[in-house]
Amino acid sequence: MKSIVLSCVLCCSLLTLFAQEDIKTNGLYYKISVATTLTTNEEYTLFNDQDESFIVFNAVFINNSIGYQFDNRTSMDLNVEYDHHSRKSLNFLPVFLGFNYNILDFDDVLFVRGGYGKLINIGKNFENGTMYKVGIGLRIFDENFKNSGLIGLDFNRKRFGYKQKDKLSSVSIFLEFMVF
Repeated sequence: MKSIVLSCVLCCSLLTLFAQEDIKTNGLYYKISVATTLTTNEEYTLFNDQDESFIVFNAVFINNSIGYQFDNRTSMDLNVEYDHHSRKSLNFLPVFLGFNYNILDFDDVLFVRGGYGKLINIGKNFENGTMYKVGIGLRIFDENFKNSGLIGLDFNRKRFGYKQKDKLSSVSIFLEFMVF
């Protein structure tokens, strides 16, 4: 009788050790991203000799996020971002809270997101104000379903200047890496 019980305990413990690892659905994560906005080149002409491109870069955004995923559909994150708009020589440092919701939750995820926050003035080259963003994207997991890459589009609106009367709107293409 002892040997049967001992054998059952040994088999159950071995099954537990070699069972498939659970997919993590909640917890802390870190995300780093780069995004850019594109615009048309106003000085472009057909058949020009200067090898100019019709589409040129307008702005670059570099973002760091730390967040918490509540379940396999919702998450919130705190973001610190550096935005440089080269055409208008504007610099921004947005600090904002973001919310993400997975619309389709298959092996890869289609999500929508939004964020609202402040533009921090850390010097004479940075603008003070508020900002919000909304976006849609695709999250592609690695083979362990832990780390992932994200790609998509964001709409950004910044209000700054005297009484926040200046506005800057842009659509950006983002590429992110998330460590879960």
